[in-house]
Amino acid sequence: MLAGDRHADRVVPPTGFTAQLTVFASGAMAFLAVFALALSLASGRLAEAWGDELARTATIRIVAPEDQRAIQTTAALEVLSTTPGIASARALTDAEQQALLAPWFGQDLPLDTLPVPRLIEIIAADQGFDATGLRLRLAAEVPGAILDDHVRWREPLVSAANRLRLLGWTAALLILGAVAAMVTLAANAALAANAQVVAVLRLVGATDRYIAQAFVRRFTLRAFAGSAAGVVIGLIAVWFMPSGGDTPSFLTGIGFQGTGWLVPLLLPFISALVALLATAYAAGRALRTLT
Repeated sequence: MLAGDRHADRVVPPTGFTAQLTVFASGAMAFLAVFALALSLASGRLAEAWGDELARTATIRIVAPEDQRAIQTTAALEVLSTTPGIASARALTDAEQQALLAPWFGQDLPLDTLPVPRLIEIIAADQGFDATGLRLRLAAEVPGAILDDHVRWREPLVSAANRLRLLGWTAALLILGAVAAMVTLAANAALAANAQVVAVLRLVGATDRYIAQAFVRRFTLRAFAGSAAGVVIGLIAVWFMPSGGDTPSFLTGIGFQGTGWLVPLLLPFISALVALLATAYAAGRALRTLT
């Protein structure tokens, strides 16, 4: 494949629309595959980050009359201080609760005139805590306390991120399928254009295997070169995308991290393998037709 045969290479036209089509299609598809992989890996990171962050936090709402709210808040904090698996717990201040409600009710929300429950923020330790047991203790000792372990918020977010990750990998597979289709069409066109050359080669004793290898090598190397160029351009484009800092989102966190930068480097080799199989199939079928 690497050394080749200069005599066999003459069977395949070195220039023309088939060469341009193969190189361009491979490069364009590799460029798109880089972004599909970046989306997939970023979605996986976000799913893990959201899951870990929400799994380590919980909230207690103190729904009680105003004269009992402070007493029950203190009682809930005492229960939390003796609960295994809780790293810290604190009651949010009026300013913090007002900031949470500001996007819906504005900055001038009068908390003292509204029955807004007192919120207690819980940070779990690495091993977590028993939410069912904590609910039973709160029901017995703090009747107005309602525990929210964020499960109903965590599961949809993690599910959405995992679906986006699956979408990214599916897009990458479809891109490889498109490369195979493009290379097959280009190989068929090249074989049809060189039908007379193939007939002469057969007359002088060349086997179909020898002729097919010439086409396979040329189109495999074209696909590899085009994909390599597309990957380089794609990585440069991803590098200049905004990272979003320590709190990336779907719009600012698309990219690679750590060893993830090595994943796109496999694309030229995968494209070359796809082109090899596609060209071998197209050459074998075309040569049987030309018999």
